[in-house]
Amino acid sequence: MGIIRPLDEHLANQIAAGEVVERPASVLKELIENAVDAGSTRVDVSAEEGGLNLLRVADDGSGIQPDDMLLAFQRHATSKISSGKDLFQIATLGFRGEALPSIAAVAKVKCVSATDDSGLGRLLEIEGGNMLANRDTNAPKGTEMVVKDLFYNTPARLKYMKTIQTELGHLSDVVYRQALARPDIAFTFSHNGNLLLRTPGNGDLRQVVAAIYGTASAKAMIAVNEESPDYTLIGLTAMPTETRANRNAVTVLVNGRYVRSQAVAQPLLQAYHTLLPLHRYPLTVLDLKMHPTLVDVNVHPAKLEVRFSKENELRAFVESAIKKALSTEAYIPSGAAVRAPKTNTWVQDQIRFQVPAVEPSLKPVSSELAAASELEAMESLIAETKAGYASPSFFPSNQSDNYAALNDPIERTANPSKPYNGSKDSYSSNKPGTSYGSDNSGGSPWAEKPVVEKVPEQIWKSAFAVPDVQPRVPEFPELSWIGQLHGTYIVAQNVNGLYLIDQHAAHERIHYEFYYDKFGRPEEASQELLLPVTLEFAPDECAVLRGRLAAFESAGVYMEDFGGNTFIIRAVPHWFPGGDEAAVVREMAEWIIQERSVDLHALREKAAIMCSCKASIKANQALTRESGEKLLQRLAACRQPYTCPHGRPIVVSFSTYELEKMFKRVTS
Repeated sequence: MGIIRPLDEHLANQIAAGEVVERPASVLKELIENAVDAGSTRVDVSAEEGGLNLLRVADDGSGIQPDDMLLAFQRHATSKISSGKDLFQIATLGFRGEALPSIAAVAKVKCVSATDDSGLGRLLEIEGGNMLANRDTNAPKGTEMVVKDLFYNTPARLKYMKTIQTELGHLSDVVYRQALARPDIAFTFSHNGNLLLRTPGNGDLRQVVAAIYGTASAKAMIAVNEESPDYTLIGLTAMPTETRANRNAVTVLVNGRYVRSQAVAQPLLQAYHTLLPLHRYPLTVLDLKMHPTLVDVNVHPAKLEVRFSKENELRAFVESAIKKALSTEAYIPSGAAVRAPKTNTWVQDQIRFQVPAVEPSLKPVSSELAAASELEAMESLIAETKAGYASPSFFPSNQSDNYAALNDPIERTANPSKPYNGSKDSYSSNKPGTSYGSDNSGGSPWAEKPVVEKVPEQIWKSAFAVPDVQPRVPEFPELSWIGQLHGTYIVAQNVNGLYLIDQHAAHERIHYEFYYDKFGRPEEASQELLLPVTLEFAPDECAVLRGRLAAFESAGVYMEDFGGNTFIIRAVPHWFPGGDEAAVVREMAEWIIQERSVDLHALREKAAIMCSCKASIKANQALTRESGEKLLQRLAACRQPYTCPHGRPIVVSFSTYELEKMFKRVTS
């Protein structure tokens, strides 16, 4: 006699419940989705003891027909799909028909529903999969689902439930996501009789965000509205000044369904690249609309994951849409939190501040920054970069080589005008007009009115070819130098108020955009070193590096296996920060070793950040008035002058009103 037999239906439902009903929040998600699919305009949710004692969801939707009431609690019974073709164009949140029977198998469930306003409805009670009642009753239009004593008959599952506060957090998350997905539905949520959320249901997403995250957060969000032939992306995303410590504030919706999708979340975060500090995330609500045939939602029991048919195109679309939205705003955080003025009660005359070029207590770090010749020296950097890009060195060009030579044993080739072609013994032919420290592009990196030129398309044929770092953002405010604070912050002003600029972060941004452009054209950059430099690595690291030397060449660095655990650097880009060539190459090598596969675009990005950090002025370094003003001019010429490459803010502002408020010159 065979040993295989069909499972008892009740036991099968309990097993199925293990896939669908993980915790009270899983039950709540399924019940709210049913309410939304029923066309409700109002959904009221209440819970007790984290949802383990009671979950109640009441809506004013279409209701359940009396004849369908019992069928709704049978496995795989649904009104959402009728053929295999429907699986490829699902337009509802629920469709499997397994949620209600799975819930009823592990809890005590009461369902009351009516399809019209006659006052007559139907009541069904099920306990642990066993029907207790099925009769007519009085009920308003809509459906009320009550789930009590969840997991009362499966103590093993109940044992692994977390604290009430933890379960409440998961319940809140479900309600919040659904409210953000459907701002046209009025949601209420209460726990143990305390009202936790109420949304207006008027379709205004910003008001829902305000109800969940607060008014200040809602005001700091930017509208996203972008279309393509395949996709429409709408929603709100936060300015870089409004961040969170984790990804929980990122809500991704696909056709109104909350999902966890790396195909959307990763390009979203990439759009914020260099705008947010490490381990900080934006507050974002995005609803991605597309034809149902372009997405498969039937890949996860809880329908939290989806699969896209044109994922690469989708990633590019999302990143572009977010960058476009972010490019409409300036990111200057306020240095003081005060209310906006109701009226201009006080008018104060502007004061012209006159300060010495360098405060007596702050001595310049090096003689290269002497005020007498600094302005002329900086102007001589014209040949170093294209207009609109940063200077490769803060030091004057006629002295930076001497400065580097004092601090770095690496000497460059005696004939640097001939770029290195990858050979140990030969150079490629000299390009007309090419000279050490120039790139033929003309224009001054420190010009009074710099113009950012787009790099011609033909230049982006190298392995690093990618679009610009960031789209142009609103114009940086015109600022007048006042002085320097602690050798670290530039103090400036304009008609709107007072500004503090982090000089290191500002110089990093300038250098970053310069190096990012330069790494996009490595074939123009390499110069052989007169005295090659050797680097040593661990044996396992050497094994990885030997197979990835081509990645270095893509960045203009020519490194060879010298035998044993040693590699030799024969050429580096001539614009590498003076004195730090070996350190930059080592950091590049360490990054390449750590990565499973080398993404040349990411390598370009990493290398640009490494160089910008090492080449920039540091804190506690005094500036003259001339050099400080030039730094501000170059910052204003950047594509994105508000954050450094690591995402930290560069400038903080104090409006005139905020200052007057601090000094009690205004009272409102």
